[in-house]
Amino acid sequence: MTALNVIHAGPEHAPQIVDIIHRSFGARPALDPPSTASEETVESVAAVLGTAGGLLVERRGLPMGAMLFDESRPGQLGLKRVCVDPDIQARGVASAMVGVAEDTAEERGKDGIWLDVREELPETVQFWSRRLYYPVGRDRQFIEFGKTLWLAREVPTPDEMHDLAAKLSTLLRPGDLLVLSGDLGAGKTTFTQGLGEALSVRGPITSPTFVIARTHPSLADGPPLVHVDAYRLGSAAELDDIDLDATTEEAVTVVEWGDGMAEQLSDSWLHVRIEVRGARPIDPLGTPHEGDLVDEAEPRVVTVKPHGPRWVGVPLRSTLLS
Repeated sequence: MTALNVIHAGPEHAPQIVDIIHRSFGARPALDPPSTASEETVESVAAVLGTAGGLLVERRGLPMGAMLFDESRPGQLGLKRVCVDPDIQARGVASAMVGVAEDTAEERGKDGIWLDVREELPETVQFWSRRLYYPVGRDRQFIEFGKTLWLAREVPTPDEMHDLAAKLSTLLRPGDLLVLSGDLGAGKTTFTQGLGEALSVRGPITSPTFVIARTHPSLADGPPLVHVDAYRLGSAAELDDIDLDATTEEAVTVVEWGDGMAEQLSDSWLHVRIEVRGARPIDPLGTPHEGDLVDEAEPRVVTVKPHGPRWVGVPLRSTLLS
C-alpha cells in the first residue's frame, strides 16, 4: 500500500476534514442520543484547527482520516472527532494518527492524552484499549480514556540519580509499585536509595539480594518502602511466596529485576529502566555491586513507562523532565 501522509492540519484543510467527519460518523450505527459530529461546519472545524490544531491523513493526495485537538485541559492533549473514511477501514489510518498525536503531545510538553468514546461502539473501545489507553471516567454514554506518556532522560551522576528519584517521590502514594530493570551495576539500588531518602524511610538501603526483600518504615508520616530484589527468583510463583500482597496496599514497593514477574502485584505500575552508556566491567559471578554504580563517569539513561489507570492524568513528564 502507498505510504500514508499524516499532515498537521491548518484552517485551510477544514473542508476535507469536515467531509471525512460527516461521512465517517454518518456510517456508524444509529446512537441515542445521536452524535453531534453532523453539526460540524467548515467554520467550526477551521476555528479549532486555527487554535488547538489537528491531523489530516492522505494517501495519493486523497483525504483518508482526521482528528481535532483539544487543549482545554492543562498538561493534556485531547483528541476529538477521530475518524477514518468508511470506505478504507482497517488500513492503519487510525493507528498512524494516534502515533503522530502522541508525538505531538510530547512536542507540546504535555503529560498525556484523553478522549471520550461512546460505550455503544465496542470495536472503538477495543481499539483504544489495545493501545494502552485506560478508562478513567464516565459521563452518560461516554467513557473517558486516558494515557500518560512515557519519558527518557540522561542522568550523568549518582547525585542526579538521587534527584530524579526525589522528584518521582512527590508523585508516589501508598500502594504504588515500581519495577526496576537494567544491567548489573546500572544504578537500580542508587535510584532506590534516592527514593528512600526522599520518602524519609529508615535506612540504610542496600541491595537486598540475599534477603530478597526488606521493609523500610517511614520516619515521618509517609508510606514505608518495601525493597525487593528478584534477581535470583525464577518465576512469578516464587515472588508470590514472599507474600508481598500483605504490604503493597500501604507501602511503596520497589522490585529490582522484576520484569515479567512483579507486574502481577498490581493493575498499575511504573517500569523504570536504567541503562549505562558505554562499556563497563561486570562482576563475573553475576552478583550486583553494593552501591550499584560502577563508574560514576558513565552517564545513565533512565526510561520511565507508566502502566495502568493509576498513572492516567499524573504529571509524570513535566515533573521528571523539569
